[in-house]
Amino acid sequence: MQNEKAAAPIDSAAWELPNASVRNVRARDGGLIEFVHAPSAGAPRMVLVHSLAMTHKFWVPVIRELAGKVDVIALDCRGHGASEKNPGPYSLERFADDVADIMGALDWTSALVAGASMGGAVALQFAARYPDRTSALGLIDTTAWYGQTAPQDWSKRAEAAASKGLHSLTDFQQSRWFSDRFRQDNPEIVRFCVDTFVANDLDAYAATCNMLGGFDLRHCLKDLAMPTAVIVGEEDYATPVAMAEELHKGVRGSTLEVIREGRHLTPLEHPALIADRLYSLARKTSS
Repeated sequence: MQNEKAAAPIDSAAWELPNASVRNVRARDGGLIEFVHAPSAGAPRMVLVHSLAMTHKFWVPVIRELAGKVDVIALDCRGHGASEKNPGPYSLERFADDVADIMGALDWTSALVAGASMGGAVALQFAARYPDRTSALGLIDTTAWYGQTAPQDWSKRAEAAASKGLHSLTDFQQSRWFSDRFRQDNPEIVRFCVDTFVANDLDAYAATCNMLGGFDLRHCLKDLAMPTAVIVGEEDYATPVAMAEELHKGVRGSTLEVIREGRHLTPLEHPALIADRLYSLARKTSS
């Protein structure tokens, strides 16, 4: 399948990080993974993982809030952005290994690893697979399991994209991503997300959907001992508050915060708040 063409070019100038470098690394299976690194010598280290069908630029508003406070990486997950787009199948273990390979290339022994939605699942898998390399864990708008019907639900979404195109899913996605008020007040952010979404490779999108439909990390929660923050939007109906509560109950000592009027992409809807919570978590691990 071919990529769909967006209606108009993405205005990327507003989504650049002038003090960051774009790099790539060969993952252990040979796949090329691209990432952006905004360094800050001596600061806490942080890895940020984006949501489904986004790229590292998803995190730009949060990284700007964190400027000079953390040494931060944000990657394009495989199948996304400028990273390799092999057709799959994909697994959370492979995505977690990609994070480990980036950290290894930078000689990072550990970092706070945080993700939103799909990225939160990747962060959770990383923490379970590499607990000694996870100084802290940020689980934002995410879940350990999408439920009994997840394989069928995610397969239907992949099939809809293949048969009708990614454009056909954008109205549905916008109302899931952002509150009504945010969409009205921030059309440029909504537009950027829509353009990023429809630029995805269809085969890679389908492989990622199938990955999300098939994972179940509930059994891992009891073994996690690192400082963990669970954050969710009050109006998130993609990964609702009940899913966040299960994460909070499962990870000993974790905190839970429900963001008033937030929906599914709180790092874009509330970047200052998310940055503050992640920085507070990072400071706990470096004190």
